[in-house]
Amino acid sequence: MSAVAAVRSLFAPGSVAVDEQVRQESLAVSAGLKRQDAGLLDELIVRYQHRLLRYLLYLTSNREMAEDLFQEVWMRVLVRGAQFNGNSRFDTWLFTIARNLVIDQRRKRTMSSLDELFEVGGDDDRPMAFEVADDDPTPFDRFSNLEDRQRISGALMELDTLYREVLVLRFHEDLSLEEISKVTRAPLSTVKSRLYRGMAALKPKLDPNRMRRLEAV
Repeated sequence: MSAVAAVRSLFAPGSVAVDEQVRQESLAVSAGLKRQDAGLLDELIVRYQHRLLRYLLYLTSNREMAEDLFQEVWMRVLVRGAQFNGNSRFDTWLFTIARNLVIDQRRKRTMSSLDELFEVGGDDDRPMAFEVADDDPTPFDRFSNLEDRQRISGALMELDTLYREVLVLRFHEDLSLEEISKVTRAPLSTVKSRLYRGMAALKPKLDPNRMRRLEAV
């Protein structure tokens, strides 16, 4: 049994010790990465691969680029794993690496920040519909059927990138506002503003009943 699995087994799901479970898992991952645990990276890839690819797809709107960056993210985790100190959730650190790589990639195309992702682009950068298979339901999934999810995904792809990113991190990845602030390196007030503006932009694209269920998540 891996260190992460051993920690998880000590805590009952839904108990008051869930926060402690997350903390202990983060510390176990940190320790494993520092000692270059051979099996840990494989376990992390299996656990987070769907979420990471989905996040990259939403940021880039380009499957080939997302898949290339996906590989690069895990290479960074392998090489720089000792930098993860376990003080935050591993997925927060993982998404931060992914975001920085997206920005680096776009800078090579003369764009200097994430909000410029779609200001310049060709056919490969057009919005696209996609599904990423994942056994774990997201907050989006828990209140919607397949048709709803496709409609929401399409609506998200029409939003400005910065608003879309915050919505994806909040509702798809179930990150707290504080964790989103760490990933995006934006003040909490900015995250709240982007979330509010993103929800406002999304509202006209969805029927009122679906929007109310989303706002309640």
